[in-house]
Amino acid sequence: MKEDIYSKYYSENNLWEKIKKVSKQAGTKVVYAVLLLYYTLNDQNVSTKTKVLIVAALGYFILPADAIFDLTPLIGYSDDLGVLLFTLARISSEITPEIKEKAHAKLQNWFGTVEEEELEEIEKNI
Repeated sequence: MKEDIYSKYYSENNLWEKIKKVSKQAGTKVVYAVLLLYYTLNDQNVSTKTKVLIVAALGYFILPADAIFDLTPLIGYSDDLGVLLFTLARISSEITPEIKEKAHAKLQNWFGTVEEEELEEIEKNI
């Protein structure tokens, strides 16, 4: 992943706008991965190198024209999820239980009760 290419698309405002637009289509797995990265990015104990990786992954998620068009039913977010999972695997040591709790709480706030089985793929990467 070329961090410098995608980082320019990241801003907190762009991230929240994208999530608002696509959360139902993208599903809980994608949104949970995004939230984990977002809360890790905002943790003051996280290294700059890790933050650069996160910003690039979130920038890719925000980018409207990525490898697979996001509005394509069922597969439109598979490339986004792949990038998010790759990044989560690389930064997994930086994800604290508190970050997971924040992400879970926000996910439940937005989606209601979320079955843990839906998030297993994400949890296996961190």
